Amino acid sequence: MFVDSKKAIIAMSGGVDSSVAAYLMKEQGFTCIGATMKLFRNEDVGIPREHTCCSLEDVEDARSVAYALNIPYYVFNFSESFKEKVMDRFVAAYENGATPNPCIDCNRYLKFDKLYRRAKELGYDYVVTGHYARIERDVATGQYLLKKAVDSGKDQSYVLYAMTQDQLAHTLFPLGNLQKAQVREIAEKQGFVNARKHDSQDICFVQSGRYDEFIEGYTGHDYPPGNFIDTDGNVLGRHSGIIRYTIGQRKGLGISSAAPLYVLRVDPIENTVTLGENAKLYERELTATDINLISVPAIERPMRLKAKIRYRQPEQWATALQIDENTLKIRFDEPQRAITKGQAVVLYDCDTVVGGGTIQ
Repeated sequence: MFVDSKKAIIAMSGGVDSSVAAYLMKEQGFTCIGATMKLFRNEDVGIPREHTCCSLEDVEDARSVAYALNIPYYVFNFSESFKEKVMDRFVAAYENGATPNPCIDCNRYLKFDKLYRRAKELGYDYVVTGHYARIERDVATGQYLLKKAVDSGKDQSYVLYAMTQDQLAHTLFPLGNLQKAQVREIAEKQGFVNARKHDSQDICFVQSGRYDEFIEGYTGHDYPPGNFIDTDGNVLGRHSGIIRYTIGQRKGLGISSAAPLYVLRVDPIENTVTLGENAKLYERELTATDINLISVPAIERPMRLKAKIRYRQPEQWATALQIDENTLKIRFDEPQRAITKGQAVVLYDCDTVVGGGTIQ
């Protein structure tokens, strides 16, 4: 049970954003504790057990900032949950010919579920993160709304679309109204050790940057070669295992042709990868399941919205319709390139996240 409306647990990654988030909450008079989530074991990501985990520097940076702010600091071991909810799902997606976004799963199952429940156990009201997004309450309906950040270049609302009303009610994003440059300036003024630390770009548990190497090491499986085929089923050559390919890929195919070829489809049942010209990557429609709606209870009639099918893509005009409790059909005004199974589609009404789902 929540006991104090001014108590917050700060998810501290060791980066500048979460550090400034902690500072801002302290300045607002919140009683704060800092917490870093230990998300994986060395042996799960291909690091020898006896080696120091590569994230030790991040832990020390987070601890340093917490010490400077005079707030308690903890490391919570969530590696078992992370393995099940993020890494296992990541591997299963590639094995099934999909391309996942593990950051969405980490937010969904770890930061705003596991950490949120830990906060409640400790009697803290809010989980605070360094995400660039905003949460507002609609006075008319009482619903909490997820909105884009003021800094459009840093907006992270796309990876937060799965948040529930309860999670939104107990989450704070203090950076949502700031520009990234302002955040670094605050960190500099406070003398934080990570004020100029580069933002993390890679998936944290894929140490080499090679997804295929991680998956093979994680599962201990070999993924057999199969046929590259064209859209008529003609064999073009041999691929080296379906986990190495994603929709729209051109590099690394090892196929010579008069025109450039791209991955159009990955079929785990037949163990084939379909190749074709760039023009065949464009489609108008998609189906999404495992949906979460935030600003509306349902989309019972065709709704004109903007949608994005990957994190860095600008939103595109589309019409969305919910065809059952857990399925959306979306038709874009203009064909979209490389709509990819396993990625998220997120719907926007101006700067408000309507909801989203997983592309099928």
